[in-house]
Amino acid sequence: MGYSTNHIDRNGIDLYYEATRPESSSRPPILLNHGFAGTSRVWQPQVDAFSTRNEFIRWDMRGHGRSASPTDEAAYSVDETVEDMAALLDHRGHDRAIIGGHSLGGYMALAFHLKYPDRVSALFVVATGPGYKSDAPRDEWNVMARSLGRRLEENGLEELRKLDRDMDPSDHDCVEGLGRAARGMLVQQDRQIIDSLPGISVPTLVVVGEKDRGYLAASQYMVEKIPNSRLVTIPNAGHAVNLHQTEQFNLAATEYFDEIA
Repeated sequence: MGYSTNHIDRNGIDLYYEATRPESSSRPPILLNHGFAGTSRVWQPQVDAFSTRNEFIRWDMRGHGRSASPTDEAAYSVDETVEDMAALLDHRGHDRAIIGGHSLGGYMALAFHLKYPDRVSALFVVATGPGYKSDAPRDEWNVMARSLGRRLEENGLEELRKLDRDMDPSDHDCVEGLGRAARGMLVQQDRQIIDSLPGISVPTLVVVGEKDRGYLAASQYMVEKIPNSRLVTIPNAGHAVNLHQTEQFNLAATEYFDEIA
């Protein structure tokens, strides 16, 4: 199995990624995004399970981990993240891939499908919400996102431990990048993503932990709206479902990848 860590440059922004590739496989590659304030390391427990079957690409979104943290607020957005994902696929020589992610990363996977449906062979959405149809809850979410950015900038990276015990402040070099990412990537502008769900025709696996109360209803909603989808609820797991119950998570995911190969 080949393994590499590398960087790509997209319009002057340095993006860190890791990739593993089996010696021979005709299966589609897998590109996975992390959640807000996470990094590609969140997928470490999945490397061995996934990469024996498919090329497995994981990366740090701008403002996170070992990727660059540009000073321009406009450099952080859903659109820019989608283009980063497309650039990673281009760099690896892939027209299509299984696209997925955890939390914010799952939302970015849905956004990627909205813009580039022909580049998605399947979706893998973990502990994710698809956004809001109504303005009021979206506005409430955006107030939270902007407040989170300010908290991080005021209190530093150690604030991450208060947000989630599974987060490691040492994964990041720059708290300012996370603050800008909160205002740019987390803030939602419209209802495009949630409205796009019925138009998704590729196989879609939605995974959520049974204790992840903030995302149980959203996961069920996505499966009701996406025609060719399946919901897996992992017992005794919270938001970091792939870390809390790694064996069960990996089994559900690899069965899904084998089925759609």
